[in-house]
Amino acid sequence: MRETRRQSKMATVAAVLLIAAAKAMAQENVQASSRRIVVSIRDCKLALIEDGEVVKIYDTAVGASVSPSPTGVFQIVTRISRPTYYHPGTVIGPGAANPLGTRWLGLSLKGFGIHGTNAPRSIGRAASHGCIRLRNSDVENLFKRVQTGDVVELHGERDELVTRVFSPEADEDQAETAAE
Repeated sequence: MRETRRQSKMATVAAVLLIAAAKAMAQENVQASSRRIVVSIRDCKLALIEDGEVVKIYDTAVGASVSPSPTGVFQIVTRISRPTYYHPGTVIGPGAANPLGTRWLGLSLKGFGIHGTNAPRSIGRAASHGCIRLRNSDVENLFKRVQTGDVVELHGERDELVTRVFSPEADEDQAETAAE
């Protein structure tokens, strides 16, 4: 009887260790498949990068000089389809008049995010209150590709990474990938 209990305990411990090892390996695979967003505020562009490769580049609007976009490294903390816009004294539900467009990707810096727009002519300019705006079709495409926890880097200067990601060669590579 004692031997059977001992074997049963050993089998349980072995099973727990196998499950822990499998979870650790799965976590490593998730981390190995890194996805991040890099935004060049100066270029008004956003790049989605997966496993070190530029997957897609989107044109954006960024913060106006009176309300600049923040710089730094953040994370996506919320994902909302058909967001409601809240501003002191103003609430605008989902629809054509909503300044947030059709999707909201909230950042770990409260009040800032990546979102659509009801003013597509603002794309390509410094025109927002600090958020990163995309055309609604572009934010819907991006929304499908990212998850909470993904890293978002907002760059104010054209450093080495921004130059490499948004160089004309990167745009050509991305256009070729999109055509395939």
